Amino acid sequence: MAKTKETPMMQQYNQIKQNYPDAFLFYRLGDFYELFNDDAILGSQLLELTLTQRNKNADNPIPMAGVPHHAAQNYIDILVDKGYKVAVVEQMENPAEAEGMVRRDVVQLITPGTRMNTSADEAKENNYLVALYHAPAGSFGLAYSDLSTGELKTSTVANVNTVLNELSRLETKEIVIPAPLPADLQANLTTLGIMVSHQTTTTVNAEISYLRQEITAVEQLTALDTLLSYLFATQKRSLDHLQIAKAYAVSQYLKLDRNSRANLELTVNLRTQKRSGTLLWLLDRTMTAMGGRALKQWLELPLLDRATLEQRYDKIGELNTEFFGRDALQEALKQVYDLERLVGRVAYGTANGRDLLQLRNSLRQIPDIMVTLGNFDPAIFGDLLSKLDPVTDIEKLISQAIAEEPPISVTDGSVIRDSYNSQLDTYRDVMKNGKQWLAEMEAKERTATGISSLKIGFNKVFGYYIEVTKANIDRLDPTRYTRKQTLTNAERFITPELKRREEQILEAEAKSSELEYQLFTQVRDRIKQNIARLQKLAATLAELDVLQSLATVAEEQQFVRPTLVEDHQLAITDGRHPVVEKVLGHQSYVANDVDMAADDTVMLITGPNMSGKSTYMRQLALTVVMAQIGSYVPATAASLPIFDQIFTRIGAADDLISGNSTFMVEMAEANTALQQATANSLILFDELGRGTATYDGMALAQAIIEYVHDNVHAKTLFSTHYHELTALESELEQLKNVHVGATEENGNLVFSHRVLPGPADQSYGINVAKLAGLPNPLIKRAATILAKLEAQDVTLSEQGSSLAEPAAVVPNQTTEAGGQLDLFAIPELDPKTQAILDAIKNLNLATTTPLDTMLKVQTWQSDLQK
Repeated sequence: MAKTKETPMMQQYNQIKQNYPDAFLFYRLGDFYELFNDDAILGSQLLELTLTQRNKNADNPIPMAGVPHHAAQNYIDILVDKGYKVAVVEQMENPAEAEGMVRRDVVQLITPGTRMNTSADEAKENNYLVALYHAPAGSFGLAYSDLSTGELKTSTVANVNTVLNELSRLETKEIVIPAPLPADLQANLTTLGIMVSHQTTTTVNAEISYLRQEITAVEQLTALDTLLSYLFATQKRSLDHLQIAKAYAVSQYLKLDRNSRANLELTVNLRTQKRSGTLLWLLDRTMTAMGGRALKQWLELPLLDRATLEQRYDKIGELNTEFFGRDALQEALKQVYDLERLVGRVAYGTANGRDLLQLRNSLRQIPDIMVTLGNFDPAIFGDLLSKLDPVTDIEKLISQAIAEEPPISVTDGSVIRDSYNSQLDTYRDVMKNGKQWLAEMEAKERTATGISSLKIGFNKVFGYYIEVTKANIDRLDPTRYTRKQTLTNAERFITPELKRREEQILEAEAKSSELEYQLFTQVRDRIKQNIARLQKLAATLAELDVLQSLATVAEEQQFVRPTLVEDHQLAITDGRHPVVEKVLGHQSYVANDVDMAADDTVMLITGPNMSGKSTYMRQLALTVVMAQIGSYVPATAASLPIFDQIFTRIGAADDLISGNSTFMVEMAEANTALQQATANSLILFDELGRGTATYDGMALAQAIIEYVHDNVHAKTLFSTHYHELTALESELEQLKNVHVGATEENGNLVFSHRVLPGPADQSYGINVAKLAGLPNPLIKRAATILAKLEAQDVTLSEQGSSLAEPAAVVPNQTTEAGGQLDLFAIPELDPKTQAILDAIKNLNLATTTPLDTMLKVQTWQSDLQK
């Protein structure tokens, strides 16, 4: 079958599409953006559009789907949210003036990393685009930017794991690379669902030279050039709001790998993947979107610099002392819009009149904020006060130029205020008086002709006209008007006077709209010249907003100022998990101390499941993070060293995509901590070794404790059910035992949630199973089996076994008779009961929700009754 000949329009479409094969092409045709071929088929499915055809009668009709141009942004956002790119194709000339095919071209490529539009739910989130360059020496140059705010940073990253940590911290949706990445990193990016874009050529221009002026490292410059070249290539416009790139080092901040961030739920709830129930959720009482983003950045990059932390503590203390001033500051900040993104839209050329009014209203709050700060202790708030610039000239310009209720579109008129421009006032006067003159003329002509239904109208083809119905034509003097148009039921006429007035009105309307747009762009350009001032102001307001937020939460939740100590002493009195406490209520939460002398290395924590061991460990880590962002902490007193890293191994999770079991993940994360931790680090190990055979796990747990104690010397909290390990306190000088209290009353387990000195006397595992609702016959049988196992364990210990000795973990130990020692010599059970007991044994209550536990119990009960 012969191929259908392409029309000129489809030839143009296909030529453009060849340059953007990985993007949806939104091709402008009149009032619609059209999708063709595969774009139309997939787009109709993703966007729920009607799939039609172009050239329906051809041998090969072309699939087609379209969206109205005024609603296009919503559809573009949906596609970008789903991980696609969208190339927007516009008409580059007026169709009325074009010769032949209207010239079209891509005016912007929108990708997951270059989105400018954000919803209200995303206002406090950054949207980072990251560039990566793999240097010959093995390190990586990294550069990232939030196009909507202008933030631009670079760093040198040592290895793949650190790259992945940074990508996770930045919640990266797209990276751009100049050359292929190592296979293991590429595989991880695929697993994480991060879009990889390519930019093999770099742009050289004055803007890029200006933005890269402070960067010296070659690998960072390569990454930065790649990033900026991609931005200019995709956005196709000036990006004056991009800030001069600043280099940072990962080592400048408290290191938290991606697993630790996830385990501690700093910004994302592990269960819901939402903000609710996280430390960020608790601390965020910010009044502005800028402040919300800044608070999240503080949480993601806790500091190591003591002087800065002390300054932040001072400011929080002052805000809580001067609470009337804090209230005034909050009220002013409530009126401040998102200056960072407003400035971005100004630079981008997309800001409209309403955006400029938001900018003006924000600037009007600055004098009040300056007065408020002036009433605070100048030794504490003088630095921030000196940074506040009210940008009065811009506030006055907008107030003078922009109408109070401008339309959304800047080309529809009514954007510029009356009296701002005399020529515009003249045009408006002509339009206003012209329309009044038309009304007066209509009344005069009705009187002169005696035809009460006579009217003066307008359309775009014939302009202004006098219309008389055919029923009244006989009453009209034939010489009075000049006939213009005949309709079915009426005749339309003009007069020389009406024609002259029409020319004046239409000329005034056209020139008024054109002049208004020119005046608006002049105002916008004036603002653009002050972008650096506005960005500096936005950063200062964001910092103030974060500080008042932390102060507010500290007062409401009864947090205290921590004391930073030079030695390794760790002393927290009545420490709490701030998020759990917020949910339970201050009166219901059981506070606990953490007391580790400077030379204490390991705190070994024992106690039953569900007693609060994991919560106790997490609350310490969250207290450290809070202290090192400059926040007050949940305790009645706290003395802390400044930690350089936090490592956590809490909870169980398979990495099935990589083929790693729970135990493999456990060991890998433990290895990371053991290899990278220093004496200034904090390590949290929860139930390490439980994923393998009992003696294997116990041996590994003891060896890890000994290695940390003897070699790493990091402050380490190690929770375990291996009670045999508590004997290490007598062998390891820097280890001490604590346990979470629980008592058995009338056969029922009662948790105190209180951390007490010394080891726990037992695990209470069967008691916890009883709490979960397992059948009584099963519980009794488990108790019988436990008694036999404990009796055999006593026999084994009487033979001279000691946990600290290698013989205790040799799997092929034999009896005196030369046979294999049978540690589990119990009556053989039927397979069904044995399977249920195995399931109970392997159930990890610490990581199982109550609902999941109930469902499992229901299944076991059903199986036993069969």
